[in-house]
Amino acid sequence: MDASSSANPTTLKRKGKTSEREMGIFAVQCEECHKWRQIDTQEAYEQIRRRLLEDQFVCMQKEGTTCEDAGDLVYDSSRVWSVDKRGLPETPRGFRRSLVMRKDYSKVDAYYVTPTGKKLKMYSEIEDFLKATDPDYDSRMLEVFSFTVPKIMEKTVPKRTKE
Repeated sequence: MDASSSANPTTLKRKGKTSEREMGIFAVQCEECHKWRQIDTQEAYEQIRRRLLEDQFVCMQKEGTTCEDAGDLVYDSSRVWSVDKRGLPETPRGFRRSLVMRKDYSKVDAYYVTPTGKKLKMYSEIEDFLKATDPDYDSRMLEVFSFTVPKIMEKTVPKRTKE
């Protein structure tokens, strides 16, 4: 799967509030015109990404946008691009999924931040948190968490880090 594949959702590196390596710009490529459309929130992006297996993204799904409009982003090396897997579940309400690119651009790490601000790095930590906070805990609750990380698009990684 690569960035030029139609309708693949993509996250981009941006200097953000919590970490300069945290993914913070979210975009989806239109199936019809292949232009990149920036998605305003991570929540909206995750909804689109979850549905991409059944419902391909087209520009008209972004309010006030058509294929006739200029693209929101250009796929180039001005930022590091990474491609998410289609069909991943949305982050559960109250949690935030954080994607952080390693300094050497070798990989992206996924974390879940709890409603209390605690960062969870593994399923066992999520399970412990859910057991401690939800009296109706059921192991099926873990199915909505995914540590699957986006694939970094090698062509967009700064050359000095590849050496």
